[in-house]
Amino acid sequence: MKRKPTMLIAYCLLFLTFIGCKKDDDGDMSQNPIDQLPPLTQTGENTFGCLLDGKPFLPGNGGNPLDCVYQFVNGGYYFALQANREIDLNLIRLGCNTQNLEINQDGVYVLKENISGNASGKYFFETHLNYTSNTHTGELTITKLDFDNHIVSGTFWYDVEDHNGIVHEIREGRFDMLFSQ
Repeated sequence: MKRKPTMLIAYCLLFLTFIGCKKDDDGDMSQNPIDQLPPLTQTGENTFGCLLDGKPFLPGNGGNPLDCVYQFVNGGYYFALQANREIDLNLIRLGCNTQNLEINQDGVYVLKENISGNASGKYFFETHLNYTSNTHTGELTITKLDFDNHIVSGTFWYDVEDHNGIVHEIREGRFDMLFSQ
């Protein structure tokens, strides 16, 4: 029994359709992690983002996801920026702060030990708060500091060792915040 050419063509087209289909299992995960962070802005957009161990970290899924203050208290300046995210019922908090250290626009600050006169980076997980140190450091750059509009913007990166001895890499950090005084 001979098959008609139209049936053969139909089988060929069906075969080509199946082998030409590609399942996209990656979804958004194939996107560059840096592209998932908020853009670098300096207009007080209240944005924060970074890569935590190579994965995008954005605030959310919990109370008070973002906070930023810059105050003069007891004769010294204190800057505190933090972002919170709940992941698998665990609160993760990342941020940068200064103790008795004035920040300035275009200033670059080494993130190190959390003591008076220094800037530091922080990593909170579960019930443990860890800071950068003189061994595990980083850098905070203030790209805009506008006291009239209460805007502070900048970039950061740092390494911090947690209570289990694991060093976490915080990279490509950026923020554009309204701060309270």
